[in-house]
Parts: sequence; C-alpha cells; structure tokens
Amino acid sequence: MYNEPIFLKPVFQERIWGGQKLQTEFNYQIPFDKTGEAWVISAHSNGPSEIINGELKGETLTDAWNRHGELFNKKDGNDEEYPLLVKILDANNDLSVQVHPDDNYARDVENHPYGKTECWYVLSAEDGAEIVFGHHAGSKEEFKEMVNNGNWNNLLRRVKVKSGDFVYVPSGTIHAIGKGIVILETQQSSDITYRVYDYDRTDAFGNKRELHLDRAIEVTAAPHQNSEIKQEQQTSQGLVSKKLVKETYFTVYHWQLNGEVIQELTSDFLQISVVNGSASITVDETNYSIKKGDHFILPATIKDYKISGQAEFIVSHP
Repeated sequence: MYNEPIFLKPVFQERIWGGQKLQTEFNYQIPFDKTGEAWVISAHSNGPSEIINGELKGETLTDAWNRHGELFNKKDGNDEEYPLLVKILDANNDLSVQVHPDDNYARDVENHPYGKTECWYVLSAEDGAEIVFGHHAGSKEEFKEMVNNGNWNNLLRRVKVKSGDFVYVPSGTIHAIGKGIVILETQQSSDITYRVYDYDRTDAFGNKRELHLDRAIEVTAAPHQNSEIKQEQQTSQGLVSKKLVKETYFTVYHWQLNGEVIQELTSDFLQISVVNGSASITVDETNYSIKKGDHFILPATIKDYKISGQAEFIVSHP
C-alpha cells in the first residue's frame, strides 16, 4: 500500500504580466523573465505536475489519478478528470480583466468537463495594490453596453487587498489580479478564460491579445453579487486551522503551525502547500522535511500523520 506523501514539481507558465517573484520569494528556478504562474498541484493537460518521490517518481499527477485511483478514493467507473488545480501567481503587472464559465457552459460550448470557480489567498501585496472584483452594471444589458463602449472606469469594481486576504471568485464573476500581488489560487481544473479588457497591451510583435467579448458577456453574472462565505477557526494542539471556504467544488483552509499536531485524514485526499516557514511531516514513523514552496498530496491510503515545526499552509480538498 502506498503510504507516503506525494511531492510534486511545479510547472511554470510564461505570462505577459509575469515577473521574478516566484524565484525571489520561493527560490524556484524559473525559466522565463516573465514567469507568471507556477502550477504547483496540477493534472491539467496544459501543465501536469511531475511526482518527485517514492514509487510513483517520474509519473505525472495525471498518471497517478488515472492508474492509481485508490490513492484518491476514486470510485470504480469514475472517469472524470482530476478536479482541482493549485497555482501561485506573480502579478508583476495587471492581469487582464476576465471571466470564466460555469460547468454547463464549459461542457456545452468548450467541450470541457469543468468550468472555473476559483479562490485566492493573498501571499503578498505591495502598498495600495488592488484587484478588480465584480462590476457596477445593474443588468446584463447595461453590462453589455458599458463593455461595448469601453466604459471601464465606471464599469469595473476595484478593491484594495493586503497580505492574508482571501477572495472567493465563483464562475461568472468579472475579476483581475492587480500589479504587485502574489496569490495562491485554488480552482477547478480548467484553463478556460474569456478576456474582457487587456489595457490595449501589445506583445513583443506589437499584437494585442485576443478578447472574447461575446462569450464573456454571455457568462457574466449581472448584477454582481458578493458571495456570503462562512469562515470558522479551530485550534488543535499546535495547529490553528481556519476554514476559508467550503462550497460545491472545494474546501480550503489556512493552517498556522506552531509546534506539533497529529491528525487523521478525513477527506478523500488532501492538497497541502507550504507558504511560509519549515516543518516535518511524519507518516508511519518516516519523517519528511517540508519548507516554503513545497507542495504535496496526502493520499487516501494514509490514515493519520504528524506535522511539527513553525510553518504556514494553504490546504484544500474536493
């Protein structure tokens, strides 16, 4: 029986708005001057993570999901894709204003099983940094008119953010991460993005990036409504666990560890990202050192585990 954490190697994505913070803040060896994203727990075809330890070393997370379903408590006959994707994003410049479809639209129009609901934990933010989150249009018709007229200053809803903030972004929500922000994003395993506005930027060849206004208008929720999310906090031994969101697609926690905790694995599997500090995790009397920038999965075959140290984590499961 496979009884150890599954450690994963990040997959880096070049983006026009990317920078160098994935190297300077996480010590990753990034391949691009403008590295915008590290896909740190991914079974998506556009960037599957490679397993770097144990019996499955060299396989991708996609391979493990398809061939070793018992690690994820997959039911027999379940041919769905791995459901979640975790990223770290370095917004060295403003991201495009965009929106994502829900599952039904993704299936019907894009022939993809998942739409994209996501959430962000702000790891760092420069003074005055802000996101676009929602819009001010009162109806779909007003939204369409303001988009077509390029009335961005009046349309877009801007919100200042700081380190430690959490933002839940359901499908259909207009959004953009602003310059100077680094986030950890937990999302459905989907890469479908409809750009609404890109500040008329051009690439190295003088070309503007493609917009997707018709589909964006179709899927955008209007009027915008903030989601009510209930957050709960509990302390167990040396661990303070704050449930950031629990909804249809994922549950996400913030863990602050100061000392030691022994826990049972109660979900099908657990995705863990170390976002600060260092610690060790013990499974079946085997210790594994973990530090900021490490990402791993505790598979369903693990019954309980111990974590010791001084560290901060973002943790999720379907």
